[in-house]
Amino acid sequence: MELQHPEQLSPFVLLSIVNEKLRLTCSSLSELEEEMDMSAQSIEEKLHKIQFHYQSMNNQFVHD
Repeated sequence: MELQHPEQLSPFVLLSIVNEKLRLTCSSLSELEEEMDMSAQSIEEKLHKIQFHYQSMNNQFVHD
């Protein structure tokens, strides 16, 4: 699935896509950043709005 503008997705849709990619194809947040062509900071800021943060131990975004 190619995303044209991931930054325009709702945070909940982005969360679903990001966690799936982290689970299946990306072993780190930096790999995800490259694959989605979106900065890790942008992803984290958008998901922080819905109270999720990146947990490196699990390589997933989890609820605060």
